[in-house]
Amino acid sequence: MRGVLFTGNRQVEIGEFPDPTPGPGEVVVEIKASGMCGSDLKFYRAAPGDAQAALGLGDLSEPIIAGHEPCGVVAAVGAGVTEREARIGQRVMDHHYCGCGVCHHCRIGWSQLCGERFVVYGVTAHGAHADYIKVPARTLVELPDSLSFETGAAISCGTGTAYGALRRMNLSGRDTLAVFGQGPVGLAANQLGAAMGARVIALDTAPERRALATEFGAETVIDPAADDPVEALKELTGGAGVDLALDCSGAEAARSAAVKATRTWGTVCFVGEGGSVTLDVSPDMIRKQLTVIGSWTFSSVIQEECARFVADRKVDVDKLFTQRYTLDQAEETYKLFDTQTTGKGVFLS
Repeated sequence: MRGVLFTGNRQVEIGEFPDPTPGPGEVVVEIKASGMCGSDLKFYRAAPGDAQAALGLGDLSEPIIAGHEPCGVVAAVGAGVTEREARIGQRVMDHHYCGCGVCHHCRIGWSQLCGERFVVYGVTAHGAHADYIKVPARTLVELPDSLSFETGAAISCGTGTAYGALRRMNLSGRDTLAVFGQGPVGLAANQLGAAMGARVIALDTAPERRALATEFGAETVIDPAADDPVEALKELTGGAGVDLALDCSGAEAARSAAVKATRTWGTVCFVGEGGSVTLDVSPDMIRKQLTVIGSWTFSSVIQEECARFVADRKVDVDKLFTQRYTLDQAEETYKLFDTQTTGKGVFLS
């Protein structure tokens, strides 16, 4: 089979690999859609293995197949896999982490919080930018029949990450939500936030992404390079500030503005990985009774819940994909994605 490799320093190769064979408790999924995620760029841009080490995910001895938004059809099952776990032809997403399987976090679907060493498919183990992926059966999440494989790929990371963050923030139709960063996760947060009834305000410095933001449910769009984002958000909220702020950028300036633009008793959530932020704790947090949280993707249970929400509310997640490709186009695809001016891309087969 073919697989896309990030070989380091913005280089991409298409490698040839043996078709995988499932071992006990494992399945092979024939990939129908594999989404491109903004976090892929960390591994695409870095020297070989550097991004994994910097994120505390260990060192790699050789490149692995990229892609951590898998969606497809079960093609083979290994020994001991029951029909309740997986069946040939079943439409599935994959919760792209695997831990020990027996600790508290693994048992409740949060394998990425496993106290033992865990793998991240597409980052520390072969991923979904390929014809097939081999994973433990317990990592599968069923894809509702009404959803496309593309939507399933988005839910498997970017859209699921946005949903998980909004869920942690307890967003409701009473809230005004500011979304900093209009990449795939930010656009999904606009879309889901609007579907949940919130008033959404989007912020991004890229004109291409600001244009997309209005298509995905943002009532107002702000260019933080042209206008002070804190003052602009306060003006739009009668001086009080927004109820909720979600930073999807990972940029220090955006994180700081998110905190300063959120009202007393409000909540700020960071999902953008890496970087840092400096806050003046008393005025920024303590004296505002502010809640500041981090949200790292989602559990397998929340992934399933997100898929059900999208299906029931008929949220047009497919609209996130502004580019559709085959694996053979991977090199040009990532060069374009690296500009960070596009929507979301997906490899289809």
